[in-house]
This record gives sequence, C-alpha cells and structure tokens, in this order.
Amino acid sequence: MSQPPLPKAKKSLGQHFLVDGHYIARIVAAIRPEAGDTMVEIGPGPGALTRPLLDKLPHLHVVELDRDMVARLNGEFSSERLSIHQADALAFDFTQFGDDLRVVGNLPYNISSPLLFHLADGAEKIRDMCFMLQKEVVDRMAAAPDTADYGRLSVMLQARFQVQKLFVVPPGAFRPPPKVDSAIVRLTPLPPEAVPYRDARIFADIVARAFGQRRKTLRNTLKGLVDAALFEELGIDPIRRGETLSVAEFARLANRLT
Repeated sequence: MSQPPLPKAKKSLGQHFLVDGHYIARIVAAIRPEAGDTMVEIGPGPGALTRPLLDKLPHLHVVELDRDMVARLNGEFSSERLSIHQADALAFDFTQFGDDLRVVGNLPYNISSPLLFHLADGAEKIRDMCFMLQKEVVDRMAAAPDTADYGRLSVMLQARFQVQKLFVVPPGAFRPPPKVDSAIVRLTPLPPEAVPYRDARIFADIVARAFGQRRKTLRNTLKGLVDAALFEELGIDPIRRGETLSVAEFARLANRLT
C-alpha cells in the first residue's frame, strides 16, 4: 500500500512520526496481530503501524484526536477496514469493544501516565496492550522496589498487569526525532484472583500518599490512616519510605483497611 507524504508534526500534540521500517516491523511482530482479534490503535497519526496491522487484520479501530489526521486516514482507508473514532483517548470508553480487547499504539508522551491509569480502569475487558512510550516511562512502569525509577506508576500498574519491557526505539526512527529514547512495553492483565488488593480506591489512596512525599517515612505519609499497632501487626517498619515497599506490602496495608 503506497504511503502519502508525511504531514507536518504538531508540537502542541507532541507528535513524532515513526518512519523506520525496521522498527515498524519489530513492533508489529511484538504485537502479533491475528485475524480474529478485536484491536484498537491509539494515536495512529499518518498510519505507520495502521497499514501493517491491516495487512494482518480484516478490521481495525483507531482513536485519533487530530482532525487533520482523521481526514487523512478517511481518505486512505475504507470504513469497512478502518473504524476511526475522533476522540481524546483520555475520555474514550475502551470497554465498548467487548471482553477480549487488544490495545496498541504510540502513546503521546505528554499524557502517557494518565492514559495508562485510564486503561487500567477497564483492565478486566482487555487481553493485552502493546505500546511505544518514552523509555523513561517504561523504566518506571517495570521498576523494582527500592530503585530510583520505582514509584506510584510502578505500583499501580504492576498491581493490575504483568509489565514486560521489550526493546528500545532510538530517536532516529522518528520524524521529527524526539530528544529521548522510546521503548516498547507489553502489559498483560493479571487474572482477577491474582490482583492483590480488594478495594481499588483504598489501594490507590495509600499508594498516592506513600509517594506524595518521597523523603518522608510511612509513619508520616500514612499518619491518621495507619497506626503503630497496624504497622506492627503487618510486620512493616513505619520508618521505611514508600519506595521500599513491594506491591504485595501495599496490598496488605490496603486490605487491612478495607
């Protein structure tokens, strides 16, 4: 399928278009699209991933905010092959596609964290997700406790997903090139019985408090919520800081307060 000329990237939307055929092929191979899949691509832009995905899929959904990109995609693809949803992905209802959704895309760097939290809210209807993100964000997503990259994003995503960092994509693979490396990550929802917490709201509140002031101890960040007796009961030293707790330890605190 021939490709029209590359459009001008819009800085206001954080656009960087993937153009390197080698990395496009690697990403599609990592996604492993199959004919029976229900798949939605976030931020297709000029269609660098859309075209090879449609070589494997009879139909694809895309969510695109940019009106100019929507017009471009409408001019290239038929509605029988491509359903275009002009919308902000942060407000889009991904649960509308059923119970076995696959989500892919090159996520805008400026909204990547809130978008991941939004998708996590519908994790029970998702089979897997494969995204390109800023490498720094992927490092945080996959980080282990008591490391520099470990934080709220790490805990909240690892409590719902298996997170696999796959490979790095250099700036030269894009036009215009970004100032940072990108990386491909796969997120596979944990089965319901493996999700460690019972109440999502309480778990999220504890994690947010613990990382709200990284230099403070748990005794201070969770003051008024967790007392000395409960710390002792759970075997968690209150002078530890939030970044030293594992996902399981955060879940134990949340479950005790549920």
